[in-house]
Order: sequence, then C-alpha cells, then structure tokens
Amino acid sequence: MQEAVKTFYHVLRPGDQAGLGEVRKLHNFIDGAWRPSSATVWRDAFDPSTGEVIAMVPASPREELDAAVEAAARAYPAWSQTPVHKRVQVLFRMKALIDAHLDELVRLLCIEQGKTWNESQGDILKAREVIEFACGMPQLMKGESLMNVSVGYDTVLYREPMGVFLGLVPWNFPTMIPHGWMIPLCVAAGNTFVLKAASSAPQSALRMTELWQEAGLPDGVLNVVTCDAKDVNFLIRHPRIVGVSFVGSSSVGQQVYAEAAAAGKRVQALGEAKNHALVLADCRPERTASGIINAFCGCAGERCMALPVIVVEERIADALVALLKEKAAALRLGPAWEKETRLGPLVTARHRESVLRWIEKGLDEGATLALDGRDARVPGHEGGFFVGPTILDHVSSDMSVGDREIFGPVLCVKRVHSFEEGLRAMNANAFANGSVIYTESGYYAREFARRTHGGMVGINVGIPVPV
Repeated sequence: MQEAVKTFYHVLRPGDQAGLGEVRKLHNFIDGAWRPSSATVWRDAFDPSTGEVIAMVPASPREELDAAVEAAARAYPAWSQTPVHKRVQVLFRMKALIDAHLDELVRLLCIEQGKTWNESQGDILKAREVIEFACGMPQLMKGESLMNVSVGYDTVLYREPMGVFLGLVPWNFPTMIPHGWMIPLCVAAGNTFVLKAASSAPQSALRMTELWQEAGLPDGVLNVVTCDAKDVNFLIRHPRIVGVSFVGSSSVGQQVYAEAAAAGKRVQALGEAKNHALVLADCRPERTASGIINAFCGCAGERCMALPVIVVEERIADALVALLKEKAAALRLGPAWEKETRLGPLVTARHRESVLRWIEKGLDEGATLALDGRDARVPGHEGGFFVGPTILDHVSSDMSVGDREIFGPVLCVKRVHSFEEGLRAMNANAFANGSVIYTESGYYAREFARRTHGGMVGINVGIPVPV
C-alpha cells in the first residue's frame, strides 16, 4: 500500500473531504478507552464511491476480544444496579447528540458504506427512533403481579438485567442495527454490551461510540472490536457472554444460532430475504412502478427489505417492464455524498463482483435481460463500485436467481396468469421476510394479507417495514 498510514481512533469529520489519500488505522474501544490493536492482519475499508482505501481495520487477536468481554463483565454489577431512570438519562443525551451531529453522521455513512444522502439519513434516524423508544425503559421494564393466585398466595414478576450481550452486525446498516436495534434497549435495561463491528463499514459504529461516551455511558458498558470471522466463535462461546444478537446471512445465522445454543446462550438470529411482490392487472401502473423502483434500487438493493422479485400478471407484464425500465434508467448514479444521487455504489469491489456473477447466472439459467446495469460508469469516479439498475425478465421457478438473495439493484420478473398462481409462486419461496401486493381490489388485498407467508405485509407499499 503506497498511501501514508496514520493511526486514528476517530473518523471522518465534517470538514474532511472524500478521497483524502489518507488511510486511518482504526482502534478498538475497550473499557472506556481507544486502544490500538496488536493485530497482524488488517483489512482495507473503502470509500465505495471512489474505490479508495480510507481505513485499515484490525483483525483483533483473541486477547483483545477477551479484554472487551471482561471489561463489560466488570462494568455490569454497578450498571445493572443503577436505577433505571438514571440509566435512561444517558439515552436522552445520546438522542440530543445525534440531532446535533446528524449531518456529520450522514456524510460519514455515505462515505464508508455508499448509501445515498437520504438513505444514510434514514439509517441514522431509525437508530434515533429506537433510542427514543428505549428512553421509556422505566415503563417497559415494569413487571406484573396477581394477588391470591392460590389461596393465601400472591405472585410478582420482575424484569431484571442479565449480564453481557454480544452484537454481531452486518455492513449494510452499520448505524441502525447496532446503535438502534441492539445497544439502546440492552443498556437501558441494565445489561452491558460488546459489539463486533462490521469490518467493511466500521467507522459509523466507532463515531457513534464516541457519542455514547460523550453522553455519559460509564466505562465498560459498551465495548467495540473488529475481528476475523474465525474468531467470532470465541466471542459466542465466551463464558461471560449471556446472549447473542445477530443480523446477516441465513447460513451464518444458523451457525451462530447453533454455537450460541450449544453454549447455553440466549440468541436471536435474523437472516436473509428474497421478498416478492404480486402485481395484479388492476394496479395503478405509475404508482406501482415508482414503488417497485424505490424498493429494488433503494440502498442499491443492499437491504433485507429490498424488493428483488415481482410476480406479475401476464397481461400487463410487457407494459410494466417497459415502464420500470424507463424509470430505472432515469435514476441518477453518483457518489453517495452528493445529495442529487439516487443510486449509489455497492459496498465493496468483492460484493460488486458477486452481484455481477448473479446477473450472469440469471442469463445462463435462461432469464431475459430487459435492462443491463453491468457497465455502469460515473464520470470522475471510475474506481467506484457501481452497478446500474438491472432487470431480469421471464424468471421461472426453477431459476436460483429468483430465489436466492443477490443484495444488489437487480429485479427479477416472474410472470403468472392469476392471483392464485402468483400467491403459490410467492409462498413457494423459502424466505418469507416481507410480502407485497399491488392491486385496487379490496378482496384480493384481504386474501393476500391473510394467506401470504410473508411476516411483514404491504398493500400497495413496496417496503412493508413496521414502526
């Protein structure tokens, strides 16, 4: 590597420019301090819009991972005994700090992950939403009681903290998932936390950690490390860890679940998706096409609630595909931090190659290429990891491209002749995260909501995300 390597625990600041040619060597955060790693292996983190290396991320050795867990264990007794109304004061201050640093956090996320400005802002605001919710922990933790459950006996239920929890997070939502879904509720309830940050996009997690520190979170309550995948089992099986929260691929999620359960841990594991939308002939074409474009191109398709497959009634399929092609081709590709950009890059060159291989596989399996985004180029950013909107038409049930997660701006079109055929095709898919129907029929909307296997259901809504 020819660039000068500098050691930083901090991250890109508001006045910094993208593409500095400066490589930050990142630290771990353990027991309230930023500690340089003794790692012998370091991974490059990129600015996906330029392809430039902007940070070196340590594959921390096990003694550093152990130090993080032990710090969390030492902090647990005092933190768990801190009255809950005092614990949530930290969260109130954290919410205010996110508001004060919002533009800085958004820009950082654009630079390190490749989300557009609006998408990055949404990532951070979703984290803030859960922090606001967790501020209600004095009410959320209240238990229950019942007098005279049996003659002369009463029952009382208390909700209490448990210990040290581990978070294993993906790179696609490096702020929302750890600092929204996991940390606020965990620490507000009196637990302590070790975060294994995503090596491809760690700087957002580190900057948010600085803000937690500024908000007054005691030393050791939150610890952040990065490591190789082979060392994650060490964390999962650590005797001080009482529970694990994971978001990522289903194959890895199954391994995490098995490892954690075998070690007697509580575990939640969220895996991959292949969300489908059923598009009936009575839909509103313009609204439907706009919703589909947003759902399959948003975040460059790198989200579990993307909409990578539409199941369309044959009699409108040609017209809808033409409309989708027109709208998708009009999206402005560009560097993520430019507010006019509507489709940013993929997170790494390696992931870009994976998406391109999936497109080729779809063609090999017999799909028709209605829109080709493989040669997308952004003038002045030729090194960026861009893939343009891509539409694969005539995808059949025996093609893996229509059933496995691609995680890119690729839409698969399956054609059917009726509502019943379409519903069967959707329910045959193994991944039932989200499920959508576009129709003006109240009858079919109700039938769909009742009979689809999807856990989250949208009616004329491309991304059925709950509050």
